[in-house]
Amino acid sequence: MKTKITLAASRVNAGMTQEDIAQKLGISRSMINDWENGKREMKTVYFIAWCHVVGMSEDEIILPEATT
Repeated sequence: MKTKITLAASRVNAGMTQEDIAQKLGISRSMINDWENGKREMKTVYFIAWCHVVGMSEDEIILPEATT
């Protein structure tokens, strides 16, 4: 079984800032922050794009539980 990592860890491991990911996905940096902190649910299309950008598969990244 592979160890899963968080969205933030996947981004950091890819050497990217929140702004870098936001630009690649065409969204705001605050949306990235909200996803990483579980303040907003991430749509599947963005999760797949995120995985592509950081070079990981969907089963390697843990999505936080939305708190709102």
